[in-house]
Amino acid sequence: MRTGLVILVMLALGGCAGGAGFGRSGGIATYDDLKAAQEACAAKGGTLKLQKNGDVQYLDDYACEKKK
Repeated sequence: MRTGLVILVMLALGGCAGGAGFGRSGGIATYDDLKAAQEACAAKGGTLKLQKNGDVQYLDDYACEKKK
């Protein structure tokens, strides 16, 4: 019973990781995900940039910044 509950919780949390904003690779910054994020950002009038102290491997560490 307890094992089943643990598995259910892990599956629920795993579903959150693949949500919107994490791209198709579970948050890893692949070429295709970065390209799609850059295009979406450019459509809003900005550029995609790595945040301060960000890790280039993770899509979540990039932000769309408005052009000045």
